[in-house]
Amino acid sequence: MGRSITASRVRSTGDRPRIEDVAALAGTTAITVSRALHRPEKVAAETRRKVLEAVAALGYIPNLAASALASRRSRILALVVPTIANSVFADTVHGFSDAVTAAGLQLLLGQGTYAPETEHRLLTALVGRRPDAIAVIGIVRRTETRELLRRAGVPIAEIWDLTATPIDLVVGFSNRAAGHAMTRFLVGRGRRHIAFVGGDDDRAAARRDGYAAALGESGLAPGGADIRVADISYGAGRRALRALLEAAPAVDAAFFATDVLAVGALLECREMGIAVPGRIAIAGLGDLEIARELSPALTTVRVPSYDIGRRAAELLLARIAGDAVASAVTDLGFEIIARESA
Repeated sequence: MGRSITASRVRSTGDRPRIEDVAALAGTTAITVSRALHRPEKVAAETRRKVLEAVAALGYIPNLAASALASRRSRILALVVPTIANSVFADTVHGFSDAVTAAGLQLLLGQGTYAPETEHRLLTALVGRRPDAIAVIGIVRRTETRELLRRAGVPIAEIWDLTATPIDLVVGFSNRAAGHAMTRFLVGRGRRHIAFVGGDDDRAAARRDGYAAALGESGLAPGGADIRVADISYGAGRRALRALLEAAPAVDAAFFATDVLAVGALLECREMGIAVPGRIAIAGLGDLEIARELSPALTTVRVPSYDIGRRAAELLLARIAGDAVASAVTDLGFEIIARESA
């Protein structure tokens, strides 16, 4: 004997509502409910309204695992970021999430750290979850990881840098060109003892290469010790500034690989009573909100962080839909933002 379904009965008995319960309350079939939830464009507006009202009344939660098995689609896009410890990649995550959400899909976020081994383990786990597409901040260098992603059978996007040989798609800007442009800017400001401060990750290394090339073109030698930081934080920027001044007293400008480090350096200069830009010019990369609000405001490289995330997600969604993508490489460029610190 079938049971009579009402929202109050399901709530009072504690039964977990089924798709059949939603169908009974909405006056339709389970197939129509599934279609209304997953392919709304295939269902009349009035029918979809009744289904959504029934879903809300019953507190129904779709079985996504079953739906994924039936459709071979998880309706999930994965994004791997190096760190969530600071705001460097926040706008990129925001842009990616906005595009994914607008398409009615879900975002799965993972932290790969800056270690290739950790990134490989995380991506192995993500591939096993069968997302519809995967994006990774940075160019994947490790051979085993590249092969893993090639065999995943889903669209892949590497973002926040450029390469002529992406696994599938790449969306970003040239970190080397950004480092070169900022160094040339500092040279143009009359600085002759310019130092670089950054980590050992691939993006910082590319910026360092651009910095070194620009100095060579200008007939200048590096302006001090090559300061390497173990983490990206305001505290690391403070410590790096002190180490730089001790190692290279003649330094008159410093290009920090990220705004986070540069902001830390500015705060340390203020505490030590060091004039910026009088004694030393400070520049960063990222154009974070705090960089604009400090006094002196930070000179930086503005990166289209939000657009990188959104464009990457849009291209992956196009690939999922079977649409052609005009180019595997999307260069969104960058801009030098001159402010008071340099």
